[in-house]
Amino acid sequence: MSGISVNPNKCIDCSICERSCPSNSIKVKDGVPLFCMNCEPDKANCLKICPTGAIESLGGAIILNKEKCNGCGACQDVCPIGAIDIGKNSANKCNFCVGKDTKECVESCPTNALTDDENTISETSS
Repeated sequence: MSGISVNPNKCIDCSICERSCPSNSIKVKDGVPLFCMNCEPDKANCLKICPTGAIESLGGAIILNKEKCNGCGACQDVCPIGAIDIGKNSANKCNFCVGKDTKECVESCPTNALTDDENTISETSS
């Protein structure tokens, strides 16, 4: 599984990762960056409950397809760590910068509290 690892001991609570996230999906709480845990598809409650199929398993990540999202909030209600927010007409969650060579939050972290488990998550369905 691809994703991002956090070392809370290195986090200085600067919130640069929050500001650099293109999907506005990271929240720093008490010095710990919180974002989607990238659950296995059979354990991803958000994937199971989404009535429009907007949450998908894609290339090793659980991502949100905003074009399909109706903003109902069902995914937000079942996320065990509160990593999904509902914005105007759509949910927001980390998509691990799918299709990009780097993850913005990892690149911007001045203390390397965030590390990339793998360099790129592909854009092909798994």
